[in-house]
Amino acid sequence: MASTPPVDPNGSTATQGIDFPAVQRSHEFQRLRSTHRSFVFPLAVAFLVWYLFYVVLAIYAPDFMSTRVVGNVNLGLILGLLQFVTTFGITAAYVSFANRKLDPQATALREDLESTSGHRADDHQEARP
Repeated sequence: MASTPPVDPNGSTATQGIDFPAVQRSHEFQRLRSTHRSFVFPLAVAFLVWYLFYVVLAIYAPDFMSTRVVGNVNLGLILGLLQFVTTFGITAAYVSFANRKLDPQATALREDLESTSGHRADDHQEARP
């Protein structure tokens, strides 16, 4: 079932009057996108390199990966578990970055759009039966 856009008491839709292609070309949106990409792309590349390094070690250096560290725990197991730690660390870093950098920019952009379109996001709650 397709969702209909929220309607205010005057019958207009929440997005009426907003030129989204113009918003995407705006300096504020470009800055938001640039800020996002400047964090996400390098971190994604770093994680992929780290993951591929692990896979390459497993394929081409099995003796190194099978080096025992403590009891039956070997280096391959530790590096594999560090993949999970890295994933959680990246998630925490992104949440922190988004809260500090992205959310304020996105909020300012949304508020600017709401003020120029004459609508507020809170005014557009869809009526639920």
